[in-house]
Amino acid sequence: MAREIASVGVIGLGTMGAGITEVLARSGVPVVAVEIDDEGVKRGRGHLEHSTERALSGGKLDQASRVELLDRVRYTTSLSDLSDVDLVIEAIPESFDAKADLFIQLDKITGPETIFVSNTSSLSITEIGVHTSRPGKVVGMHFFNPAPVLKLVEVVRSVVTEPDVVADVVAFAEKLGKTPVVIGDRAGFIANALLFGYLNHAVRMYEQRYATREDLDAAMRFGCGYPMGPLALLDLIGLDTAYEILDTMYHQSRNRLHAPAPLLKQMITAGLLGRKSGRGFYSYDGVDSPNVVTDGETPSATVDSAAVRPVRKVGVVGTGTMATGIVEVFAKRGYDVILRARSADKAAASVARVKKSLDKAVVKGKLSEEDAAAALSRITPAVEFEELADVDLVVEAVAEELAIKQAVFAALDDVVKPGAILATTTSSLPVIECAAATSRPSDVVGLHFFNPAPVMKLVEIVSTISTAPDVLATVRALCGALGKHPVRCGDRAGFIVNALLFPYLNDAVKMLEAHYAEAEDIDTAMKVGCGLPMGPFELLDVVGLDVSLAIQRTLFNEFREEGFAPAPLLEHLVTAGRLGRKTGKGFKDYTAR
Repeated sequence: MAREIASVGVIGLGTMGAGITEVLARSGVPVVAVEIDDEGVKRGRGHLEHSTERALSGGKLDQASRVELLDRVRYTTSLSDLSDVDLVIEAIPESFDAKADLFIQLDKITGPETIFVSNTSSLSITEIGVHTSRPGKVVGMHFFNPAPVLKLVEVVRSVVTEPDVVADVVAFAEKLGKTPVVIGDRAGFIANALLFGYLNHAVRMYEQRYATREDLDAAMRFGCGYPMGPLALLDLIGLDTAYEILDTMYHQSRNRLHAPAPLLKQMITAGLLGRKSGRGFYSYDGVDSPNVVTDGETPSATVDSAAVRPVRKVGVVGTGTMATGIVEVFAKRGYDVILRARSADKAAASVARVKKSLDKAVVKGKLSEEDAAAALSRITPAVEFEELADVDLVVEAVAEELAIKQAVFAALDDVVKPGAILATTTSSLPVIECAAATSRPSDVVGLHFFNPAPVMKLVEIVSTISTAPDVLATVRALCGALGKHPVRCGDRAGFIVNALLFPYLNDAVKMLEAHYAEAEDIDTAMKVGCGLPMGPFELLDVVGLDVSLAIQRTLFNEFREEGFAPAPLLEHLVTAGRLGRKTGKGFKDYTAR
């Protein structure tokens, strides 16, 4: 039976400590809240009062409950006031020396059964614990920010943490209404170890001027359904905090992908720490404000219409899911579309799939019968490439094999009129290789739609070294006309989304492979702790492990980055035919459901 934890001390009342204090007090636990001086106490009390005031105005707390909550917290500047508590949580800044020194002092003040908890997000619990006479009673309890809102708590055990202590802390976390996952002691734990490699990669993309900050963030929000883009999230976390976490992870893992991007150090030195300083990757209207304001990097909303080529008639080559989705997108927006297939039967089947999708939209009330019929009437099936002769734009959406795509582009080059734009919706192959198969490389561009095309808003516009400026202006304007959100990037493996997403997924596989945590716990950590719509293993099973492996190999072959090498476990599962949902088994077994 878990021991009763009747009173808790919290040391450090910054954003995190004040949030933890609120969580405890909300659950009826008396709290002794400690800060270094009276100013710190005042600031911490202000955090708590402001947060509970917001909860009151939002209807999540009534006045009587708020008063009771605030009355459960006793503020002090003396550690000796913690002598009788059952558990102490430190939430001071991420300095190993400071945390170790604090635990040495607590060891002398508290009773021998008091549990010591660190809220560190990256430092070693083992190394902190050995500075006490009770390393078996030292554990990590990593709350996520904002603590009153986010449910995940990573409970971190060292090799000497007593099993009963782990069980007690897990039961306590559950009593607080949290979702605990128990893990071993390694830098970054689950969520940060996966999250910060991804964030660091995004900084490197921005540092290399591969894409703008707005496009990087929009790509992950619209392409993956993430609640925030990576650079906006770094501004929220604090660039100094992010640097410390990455630096700690790098010194333990020696993985170059964890080595903090040099730009982070430069920005920190310049005082650009994110929201807390009023400026980071974005500029804000004040210190600690979430409101972004325009600055010198904000892109202009105007487009030079004189540089835009007219697009009225569109061709789509292909009959798969992506091709039919793109046909539907254009037809619904009033464009005449020629759907080119390898046979009349394939063309008819593809048009039938578009009709089925339109009919579904009518049933759901998202489209009128008249508009559905009008969209269908704009689609003309075709078999010969010559029937695409007078289109203004062609989108190639055939199989993801370079030789096949090059053959399509060579055929289009022979028949399509001069000035027409030739686009590929490849997700991983070099666009310039398609352009090289034509005599007009300046007219070739990547238009990477996301699946399902009628639903997903993101389109990655991929420019090669040859793509003409007016082609880029035209397809950007066209995306707006289609109701899509375009982001622009250069022609290299993975573009934005896959280049950021798949190394993160690969890292999750390596974490599982190392027996650090179970797939279910890793999925839970990323969904509950980071607000992602799916955990990495759920997503891999949906995408298909064979597809994921092919993308990861493409990234590794392009960048030759050791950390991008596909995890052996992923390769073994593909070899065994466990490809995810489409075969019934992947990282999870779907056959028994």
